[in-house]
Amino acid sequence: MNRKDSATAALPVKRLLGGIEGGGTRFNCVIGPSPGEAWARSSFPTTTPADTFARVIDFFREGEAEYGALSAVGMASFGPVDLHRASGFYGHVTTTPKPHWSHTDVVGTLSRALGVPIAFDTDVNGAALGEGAFGAARGLRNFVYVTIGTGIGAGVVADGRPLNGAMHPEVGHMLVPRAVDDSHFGGNCRYHGDCLEGLASGPAIEARWGRRGESLPPDHPAWALQAEYLAGLCVNLTLSYAPERIILGGGVMARRQLFPMIRSRFAELLNGYTALSEVSPEGFIVPPSLAGRSGEVGAMVAAGRLAEHRESQRVDR
Repeated sequence: MNRKDSATAALPVKRLLGGIEGGGTRFNCVIGPSPGEAWARSSFPTTTPADTFARVIDFFREGEAEYGALSAVGMASFGPVDLHRASGFYGHVTTTPKPHWSHTDVVGTLSRALGVPIAFDTDVNGAALGEGAFGAARGLRNFVYVTIGTGIGAGVVADGRPLNGAMHPEVGHMLVPRAVDDSHFGGNCRYHGDCLEGLASGPAIEARWGRRGESLPPDHPAWALQAEYLAGLCVNLTLSYAPERIILGGGVMARRQLFPMIRSRFAELLNGYTALSEVSPEGFIVPPSLAGRSGEVGAMVAAGRLAEHRESQRVDR
């Protein structure tokens, strides 16, 4: 557990929140009095559910021993996940390709161990909440956060809240037109082959070129191909949801030369259609601004909302 030295950490607080960004590669855990203030955090690889949750639970138990009782914990989980409370599988990871994690009961495991309410959502919805509260979408009510890394996913925020319908959006598995010079690669999504994730995720880059993206030089043809597919994604998101901003995060987008390439191709593909074509792509397609903390901050935002809701219910009674 990495702690912040702070005299205020020893003072009693009205509310203590926990946040978990549960990614397919790493889990990041944080504890503090508000989404903008972390007193302790821990990060570790995502292994099996039993080993991973043992580390999560130990972190929060140690935090409670030092700082006091938790009011709520927010969990922003990789997916797909079941978000329907009426479902017999609410709070579960469902048909994930992540080994050992299919049908894992996330909310039940955490709530039984910690004895606190759990706010549960997707990792990308969590990151979107974080960027909306403190980051690149601050002050906006309608925006999309996309992560492009081990997988591709998006959190769509409409009127200030994540958009979930019959299930949460699975933007990464949308079907996109194949680039003219990319007919030789079949895609590597185990479900759909050449969906967006199968063509443009980090593993897709490695499968196509035989090398991980971080080892490819800036002028490698991989990046023009990435820009083509991600610009198409941004056009589809723009026309489907009419966001005020699109935020592109994740490990692949650490290659910042992608942003001007995507923006330029986005403008070409939109081709003057709708008033959104007049918006400057530089301010419309942007990187996140929370330096890798979007998910954990958003998880704490969700935890804070849940704690406030439960407190208001107690007052009403």
